[in-house]
Amino acid sequence: MNPDTPLQLLGGLTAREFLRDYWQKKPLLVRQAIPDFESPISPDELAGLALEEEVESRLVIEHGERPWELQRGPFNEDTFQDLPERDWTLLVQAVDQFVPEVAELLEDFKFLPKWRIDDLMISFAAPGGGVGPHFDNYDVFLLQAHGHRRWQIGQMCDADSPLLPHADLKILAQFEPTDEWVLAPGDMLYLPPCLAHCGTAEDDCMTYSVGFRAPSAAEVLTHFTDFLGQFLPDEERYSDADIQPSEDPNQIQRDALERLKALLNEHMSDERLLMTWFGQFMTEPKYPELVAGIEIEEEDFLGALEDGAILIRNPSARMAWSEVGEDLVLFASGQSRLVSARLRELLKLICSADALHVENLGAWLADDEGRTLLWELVKQGSLGFADE
Repeated sequence: MNPDTPLQLLGGLTAREFLRDYWQKKPLLVRQAIPDFESPISPDELAGLALEEEVESRLVIEHGERPWELQRGPFNEDTFQDLPERDWTLLVQAVDQFVPEVAELLEDFKFLPKWRIDDLMISFAAPGGGVGPHFDNYDVFLLQAHGHRRWQIGQMCDADSPLLPHADLKILAQFEPTDEWVLAPGDMLYLPPCLAHCGTAEDDCMTYSVGFRAPSAAEVLTHFTDFLGQFLPDEERYSDADIQPSEDPNQIQRDALERLKALLNEHMSDERLLMTWFGQFMTEPKYPELVAGIEIEEEDFLGALEDGAILIRNPSARMAWSEVGEDLVLFASGQSRLVSARLRELLKLICSADALHVENLGAWLADDEGRTLLWELVKQGSLGFADE
């Protein structure tokens, strides 16, 4: 897409302007970001999803004596029949993975890297419902889908911001509202990381939350070093050849630290391994158990496509690609595959197309490497046949 094209979703801002002035910097309110928006899923259908075992859901109920009680799904129908008339919220994670019409909304966010999107959560709240003032460590777009919600934003927060004592919910002990708006269907509020905010339902309302993956420094260091350790032989160790005599044998001298830094830098700066790890980490499925492949022979796989079968991306799969040296690498659901540079257009097609078939795959099915890649993605589960 053209980064200088004004976007309705951003209130007429271009992608370039939004990324420069707002992304991870300050909030943005957009009235009628999606004009006349109608939710493709109803509140009853959302509640139905919360009954399913594979769907992650939560209920937050406010009580006068014991505020913000948290219950985790899956729920049963009696749970919803016994709820009070007000002051509760149902939250359902990753609805985009279960409802294709909801997943289509993520196409409106193509001005951001697709591999950064975590999921689309939907919350339904009775009047007065909310989860209290809090902050997130990631960017979020809040699209009002049904009814009205009052949003307040406040101070910037960090790990030292005081919280109320609660085993499961991180509710701010101090909230200092600076701005307040009531959002109607089609309105959207963008919030950068660590900005305190509080949403309260004015009536029966439903809100879509598009959240983004943002690994912490601790996650990066822990996971990358674990990944790196797989490639380092046990014989490669700290060494101190040409060490100088020490006046005090109990002192760790500065030159030891320099040798240690050199050992770390030698491996931590390996861009090929870093990119491989990062691509795998950022495409790890939110629910890996939902990415399950099938056993199929390559000949049967090719025959099915030639007979008109259509391949689609598993809704729970995540894909991206990158350049690694002179080669390319495809990341699919936490795994990586090194491929020839000549398959660049095929990788783009695999990552972006809604469906893959004989017509758009064309000559790639006659290419040994390209055909094998598609076959392996089906066996892994990132791709599947549309009729299964």
